[in-house]
Amino acid sequence: MLDFTLETYKELLTVLESENYKFQTFEKFVNENSSDKIVILRHDVDRAPANAVKMALLENDMGISASYFFRIVDESYDEKSIRKIVDLNHELGYHYEDLALANGNFNNALISFENNLEKFRKFYPVKTMCMHGSPMSKWDNRKLWEKFNYKDCGISAEPYFDLNFDNVFYLTDASRSWNNEAVTLRDKVPSKFDITIRNTYEIVKLLKQKKMPNQLMISTHPHNWAANGSEWLRIKVWQGAKNQVKKILVKRNG
Repeated sequence: MLDFTLETYKELLTVLESENYKFQTFEKFVNENSSDKIVILRHDVDRAPANAVKMALLENDMGISASYFFRIVDESYDEKSIRKIVDLNHELGYHYEDLALANGNFNNALISFENNLEKFRKFYPVKTMCMHGSPMSKWDNRKLWEKFNYKDCGISAEPYFDLNFDNVFYLTDASRSWNNEAVTLRDKVPSKFDITIRNTYEIVKLLKQKKMPNQLMISTHPHNWAANGSEWLRIKVWQGAKNQVKKILVKRNG
């Protein structure tokens, strides 16, 4: 079985379920503050919203609700896909990048953020958000909240600010590899956990061996996950080329 396919993703969900993890949306996890075995499925829809719909359908068929964070740019913001995902009982959040889009103008970025948030609230009462890494920009979108307070906008939580990653083990497939800091500029967190993950099968293996922490946030990018072999090959080639650029950016900013 190839990694980063919907078939592999389904296997991961099945094993999580068999190991008695409860699936919660990010909003619900923050509000309930539970100590149970819980996994938050977070999806950052950077592009290819049709892929996000496929993942949302798979999860819905398994009775799972996840959290989908959409960007405002055309390659992500697709109203038909957003409506479909909300109708499938998933949480909708804002994958914000307003400081980068405003080229570092904080006041313009806040206005942009508030306007974009209202667009998403046409579909769902959005209460959570997470930053988009914007690797080609020098601006870290999280810096916006050094000047303003997102709670004033009706946002209750942002994972990089409101989760304790010493309690919640964070896994991200950014750049189509797990927790690979060599090709990840901003999508990384400080954590006490020292667990190396090379592929999805290792996550499955550690779960079966009961060597994974009780609370997880698994952050995926639906455009990394393929429905068939030809799509898988196309994604692999495209992401491989992109990762070479990202390695340069990480070294430059390191």
